[in-house]
Parts: sequence; structure tokens; C-alpha cells
Amino acid sequence: MNVSAGICVALALFAASAFAADNKSIKSVKADGDVALAADPSSSFWRGARAVYAARDTYDKPLPRYRTQVRSRWTKDNLYFLFICPYDTLYLKPDPDVSTETFQLWDWDVAEVFIGSDFQNIRRYKEFEVSPQGEWIDLDIDLTTPHHEDGWKWNSGFQVSTRIDRSAKTWYAAMRIPFAAIDQRPPAVGATFRVNLFRTHGPPAQRKYIVWQPTMSDSFHVPESFGILELVSGPVR
Repeated sequence: MNVSAGICVALALFAASAFAADNKSIKSVKADGDVALAADPSSSFWRGARAVYAARDTYDKPLPRYRTQVRSRWTKDNLYFLFICPYDTLYLKPDPDVSTETFQLWDWDVAEVFIGSDFQNIRRYKEFEVSPQGEWIDLDIDLTTPHHEDGWKWNSGFQVSTRIDRSAKTWYAAMRIPFAAIDQRPPAVGATFRVNLFRTHGPPAQRKYIVWQPTMSDSFHVPESFGILELVSGPVR
């Protein structure tokens, strides 16, 4: 191999490794302050964020029809997420109640954030879910316990906003999560969290599990597969 060819190979390998690392990270861009929570991707607040995509099933098979865009921003008090979710037919819980959390919301169409601040004990993290109808649930997950779903009794104080555009067959969901619910440290530029992003779509017989980082399992609860969320100070290029 000549020198030029060697340099080209090295550059290609570097680019591939950089892409792989970037593909496992989401940058949350700092905002000047908190805003009224709205699931509107055209707002100036959400235009200031860069997207990642959940577009594969849990076993890494592409699901381009359900390619879900996720954006994140942060302030001194809160962490925000926006999901943009294309759908075929919505699978919704009858008689939704948005005044309190809905146990087993994961049996219906939902968008989900799993996030942990403890890099030593990765089996402890928080789970946040929202449905197209604005139902919600939050859970304090400890995978060392026999029934980690019991963590739904925990209350984070997070808020949600949703909107369904039936003509475009897309639903939108925004979350505002207090930092105090996920980390004892005050937020700061450069802080990182372990995170994965998910959707459940469709009735049981046609259910699709749409993920950002494939878990290579039938379960979402595989913390070893989580990517990284980093708090950054300004627009991401």
C-alpha cells in the first residue's frame, strides 16, 4: 500500500469511528429560559435544537416508515424533549385521563425517554412516557428489583404537551423534565447522561417498537445499549 492510499484508509477509518460515536449521542442545546410547553417543531425554541432519529426496531432492522425525529433543549431548571412521530393508525387508550398518570401506558402508542445520571450503577434510571392524547407516566427504574415497574409510584413533576395532525398522519409530543428529578448535580455545559429514546406503535398484532439505540432484545430495558446525551451551550453544527 502506498503512502497516499494509507492516508486515505486512515481518514476513512477515522470518519467511520467519528460517525459511529456521533450516532450514539444527542446534543441538548441550552435555551435562554423556560417557555410555555408546546409540541410545535416550527417554534423558535425547537428550531434551536438538532435532531436525532429513532428509525430501527430493537434488533436493528430499519423501520423507515416510522422514522421518529427527537430534539432536546435545556435550561437551568429543566430538560426538554420533542418527538415527531409518523403513524399509520393510532392505537389509543379509550377514555384517556390526563389529570393523573396512567399505569401501563406502554400498552398503547407512546413516546419514551429513558435517562440516567449514574454511570456507575447503570441499572438505575428514570423512564418518561407520553401518549398522543397527552396521557403520561414516569417511573423510577431499578432493574435489580423483581418488579421494576413498581417504580411508577414515583412522581418527577414532569409535564407534557401533545398534538395530533391527522391529515399528515403525524403526532407530536413535548416533555419538560425537572433536572432535580434525574440528577443531584446542577446542570452545566458538558454534563452527560445515559439515554435511550423509544416509541411503541400500533395494536398488539401489528406492534412496532421503534428505537434510537437498538437493544438487541425484546425489551427496551437494556441499559448497556444506551447512548449519551450531552448538554451544550449553543447551536450544534
